[in-house]
Amino acid sequence: MASQTAASKTPRNRQTSSGRRGRGIGIATAAESNERSHGQLHIYDGEGKGKSQAALGVVLRTIGLGICEQRRTRVLLLRFLKGPGRAYDEDAAIEALQQGFPHLIDQVRTGRGEFFIAEDATHFDRQEAQRGWDIAKGAIASALYSVVVLDELNPVLDLGLLAVDDVVKTLTDRPDGMEIIVTGRAAPRALVQVADLHSEMRAHRRPEPQDDSVIPFLPTGGIEIYTGEGKGKSTSALGKALQAIGRGISQDKSHRVLILQWLKGGNGYTEDAAIAALRESYPHLVDHLRSGRDAIVWRGQQQPIDYVEAERAWEIARAAIASGLYKTVILDELNPSVDLELIPVEPIVQTLLRKPAETEVIITGRCKNQPAYFDLAGVHSEMVCHKHYAEQGVDLKRGVDY
Repeated sequence: MASQTAASKTPRNRQTSSGRRGRGIGIATAAESNERSHGQLHIYDGEGKGKSQAALGVVLRTIGLGICEQRRTRVLLLRFLKGPGRAYDEDAAIEALQQGFPHLIDQVRTGRGEFFIAEDATHFDRQEAQRGWDIAKGAIASALYSVVVLDELNPVLDLGLLAVDDVVKTLTDRPDGMEIIVTGRAAPRALVQVADLHSEMRAHRRPEPQDDSVIPFLPTGGIEIYTGEGKGKSTSALGKALQAIGRGISQDKSHRVLILQWLKGGNGYTEDAAIAALRESYPHLVDHLRSGRDAIVWRGQQQPIDYVEAERAWEIARAAIASGLYKTVILDELNPSVDLELIPVEPIVQTLLRKPAETEVIITGRCKNQPAYFDLAGVHSEMVCHKHYAEQGVDLKRGVDY
């Protein structure tokens, strides 16, 4: 194992990577924002799952911060290549957002539902792409939105449906304070070059079964793992929480969510505002528990309380998963807790093997050595950080970065 393994999040009451303390200024509309001189351009791409989920997690965090600080926020979700006639994973999450915060979310869908390659693109496809882009350009120019999500814009550019130069210029000239999130595979190089953050969701496939395998190769399903050094792990998990709630709403049945966080004692973490927003809008559907000290835990510097807190949270998680009362259980920062040897691996493996079929378990956090339960995951996305504005000395922005 590595000589140092630590919790991957920085609380607001600790130093940011720029050396300054978080100033506690929230996100309003781009025109009202006075915190950072220029909003950041985020790109989430890659073959792995979690791109649109991460974008929705940032949206929820932005809304939550606005509610907590009584500041008006407004978000545009513009979805390319996602026309009618097909259901998408994030549909339920967006339904939950729109029902919980109807005055804060605007959504536009463009394109057709069928998959197609560049050679099969039609006049309708180009027309729909242009329609969506015209809406995006107008929204960006208006400065009325604090966050604009351009979902699946990357493949639109890869298909040649829009001019890359026009997109790059518009996004580069965005209003001060406006955050823009672009998702989808195959981000063009010209767009990556002007981006402030570029995270790749790298897919990992389940291994082939071996005769001497320690873990039975069972089709457990409903287990997703988000790990890696890049941005988007916990935000993807929040997107899954929204999806679970929305699915319950659309099916007219309870779909309870439990969010358990390790290594996050104290207050002031990235997800606080988002979770607060969820609990305010859906208090009967969302339960939340945080564990650990209000300090980063390094390998070799663990204290007895770290083991006690980690085990306490795990016992709650184990009982919740086994009960079947929660249809979605998020185990945030479980991976680094295992990497720090605060929790043994085997009980986790056995709990996941025995979980009810309808219960989804989402596990997040970076780790140097993959625990055995990774082999049980139907989805394993590694967030690879290719570019982050913090490395350039840019102040981190509350509600988006921390």
